[in-house]
Amino acid sequence: MEFITGKHLERRTFLRGMGASLALPLLDAMVPAGRLSAAQRAAVDAPRLVAIEMVHGAAGCNEWGETQNLWAPARVGRDFDLTPSALQPLDPWREYLTIISNTDVRMAEAFQAPEIGGDHFRSSAVFLTQQHPKQTEGSDVFVGTSLDQIHAQRFGQDTPIPSMQLCIENINQSGGCAYGYTCVYTDSISWASETEPLPVIRDPRVAFEQLFGAGGTARERALRRRTSASILDWVTDRVAQLQRDLGPNDRERLDRYLQNVRELERRIQMVEAQNSTGEERELPEAPAGVPDSFEEHVQLMFDLQALAFASDTTRVFSFKMGRDSSARVFPESGTDKPFHPASHHGGREEAILDFYKINKYHVGTLPYFFEKLASIQEGDSHLLDKTMILYGSPMGDPNLHNHRRAPLFVAGGRDVGLEGNLHLKAPDGTPMANVMLSLLHNLGHDDMASFGDSTGDFSLSMPFTSAPAQGL
Repeated sequence: MEFITGKHLERRTFLRGMGASLALPLLDAMVPAGRLSAAQRAAVDAPRLVAIEMVHGAAGCNEWGETQNLWAPARVGRDFDLTPSALQPLDPWREYLTIISNTDVRMAEAFQAPEIGGDHFRSSAVFLTQQHPKQTEGSDVFVGTSLDQIHAQRFGQDTPIPSMQLCIENINQSGGCAYGYTCVYTDSISWASETEPLPVIRDPRVAFEQLFGAGGTARERALRRRTSASILDWVTDRVAQLQRDLGPNDRERLDRYLQNVRELERRIQMVEAQNSTGEERELPEAPAGVPDSFEEHVQLMFDLQALAFASDTTRVFSFKMGRDSSARVFPESGTDKPFHPASHHGGREEAILDFYKINKYHVGTLPYFFEKLASIQEGDSHLLDKTMILYGSPMGDPNLHNHRRAPLFVAGGRDVGLEGNLHLKAPDGTPMANVMLSLLHNLGHDDMASFGDSTGDFSLSMPFTSAPAQGL
């Protein structure tokens, strides 16, 4: 590692040792005389994107659930009450929250008779592409380039990893799923092109080692695991050398970053140790690095994303938090009904409320991520301001397998023009693709005239009045 006179470091500085490669956060020493060049400013201000899919729609998209405001609040504008809705856990972060209700994902519907019934098995491929998948159980898949990959292709090419794709549920399946659809459509929300689904990572250990180059070879990785050594142990000399040349603010910032890396690694090691004892697991098919706890798994994945953004290792994540037809149980939600059966509530009010509890529990995992991003300062703002977090589903009412009035909200992103503290209700029949087109424009893709089945832009600004949202 080279040091330039005046304690100037290149932004893309790595600590390396024994196959480990640890990118650094933005430090004052990387900004000569406190001034960023145009290229450095563009890199620091580059918008980050996290696209999160939760399958099976929401209880509030059912006809009765809408009247109870189980997803979207009753009022549009800013004066809305989240108390009845599954979004209530986000109320402390409402200044960063933009809810867009009443949009449709018609590209996930059946276009011809053989496709009827296959909604669960094509929907995920539609979420970020807003294109209709070709029905096939073979390798001749075809859908569209996804929103996250459009962003990665323009703003991720100067980072070590252009994008990463994460998931929670088991996706190690091949061949056909059901109704004539290959499992690739069910498992993939990120598509580099119409024919190229991108692989996803379920194991936090695998994601950690990809982000931090923890051991350049299988032998080095195995050695480090046997000794329970930390990735930081491999770069101790480099850290000490760097700290001698940094000012007090930079040393504190670097220490905090390294502590976060070490804490994340320690938690992964604890999960692996627990899952290697031979005791019966709730998820017997899962790798040792995957926690049995849904919430713990999600938090590990959020921590990985926050550290990756802090070090500018990547700027784009997609995160698939569920898998269609999953029978997983979420006891912390307040119901012991399995996810898929709960979503088929039969229109019964009590059963709809059980599914609502699961929706609320899933949404309730996000404030942990918001807090992490808000705690990481970079330049003149923090990472929550710089990160657009998209959360939604390509399905509406799962009991009917429809794709109307699908759930969607966006969080963060003040630096890309998201106002926050806002509920926008789209006119009936509005494609979700209209919202995604406008989000792409906010992210810097001004030249895009259309996306998926979009019919135009969707205004993400404050409406003139704050009134009850009719029909909710």
